[in-house]
Amino acid sequence: MSRADRLPGAERLKGLQGQPLAWHIALGIVAAAVLYLVTSSVSLYDNTIISEIAWYAIAIAGLSVLTGVSGQISLGHGAFMAVGAYGAGLMMEHFRLPLIVPILVGIAVATVLGAVVGLPATRLRGPYLAGVTLALALAAQDLPTKFSSLFNGDTGIIVNQATPPGGVNPERWLAWISLFGAIVTMIVLANFMKSRYGRALKAVRDDDIAAQASGLNPNRMRVLAFALAAGTAGLSGGLFALWSGIVNPNSFSLFLSIQLLAGMVIGGAGSLVGAWWGALALVYVPQWTNSVTSHFSSVSAITANVQGAIFGLLIIVVMMAAPTGIQGWLSGGYRRLRRGRSRTELEPVLPLDLDLSSTSTAPERTRP
Repeated sequence: MSRADRLPGAERLKGLQGQPLAWHIALGIVAAAVLYLVTSSVSLYDNTIISEIAWYAIAIAGLSVLTGVSGQISLGHGAFMAVGAYGAGLMMEHFRLPLIVPILVGIAVATVLGAVVGLPATRLRGPYLAGVTLALALAAQDLPTKFSSLFNGDTGIIVNQATPPGGVNPERWLAWISLFGAIVTMIVLANFMKSRYGRALKAVRDDDIAAQASGLNPNRMRVLAFALAAGTAGLSGGLFALWSGIVNPNSFSLFLSIQLLAGMVIGGAGSLVGAWWGALALVYVPQWTNSVTSHFSSVSAITANVQGAIFGLLIIVVMMAAPTGIQGWLSGGYRRLRRGRSRTELEPVLPLDLDLSSTSTAPERTRP
């Protein structure tokens, strides 16, 4: 028995870990308390950055479940964000409702669209499915222009900012809303991955024929995965609408979908913690590249393409150094460290002056 197992609260902690919902809620409460202290102590600009990280993490987490757990790829995740943003933005523009209502409307519309797009996923695989989602991403940028009477064309929809309670800055209030949505999303997705539905998705991903033979419906599970990922993207889009204050087609280009896919690869497919690493990369890499390209402002070609080049280089480096992403690399290192410690604890410790030849008590046979 290790020293940690002999601690008074170790057994209670292990019992709590055996109950996924209670364990994830407890982690969410701790994370909320820590993030509350962080947002209360940093500047208003940093609170804006925290909001951006939160809605990026929500979108990447849903894509990570879709790709890492379900084994399906999507190049049109930015389109689901657009649906959530426009759905929430239209509700906030025409109706005065509690903030939660437009956000839920955006989630619902995106979830329905995800289920519809997920239907081809029952028959398409690999690049064919990626092509369908790519077409969706391209259409999402053109539809607001085609239906300009509803979506106000390239100008976009002006979103009424959330009114904070008295004495709270709008930036900090928005950071709290975004972080609350991110924590709830992580709890829901973590419990989903631990549930029988998450195990069924992994079984369908590994071998759909064997999963069907065991009584599962692979088609239904694939549609469920698309709907869940689209719903999280819809929540991310609604929070983006609050964050930016305007929803227009330029915010949801194909590059956004590529960015989300890159963030998932950098953080680690199938990892919810990796979604936060990916979100950090999507927020801070462009800031760093902008500071670098400011020295080349006279060369417009360099300024326009360096961000994509650095993203590509970062993905190559991560895939070579950590094929499972940053979180997979960290988790693997932690497991190796624990195995090394457990081996050290299990090795017998013998006195230095012990004569091993004297430990044998059996009489030595003499040859006749």
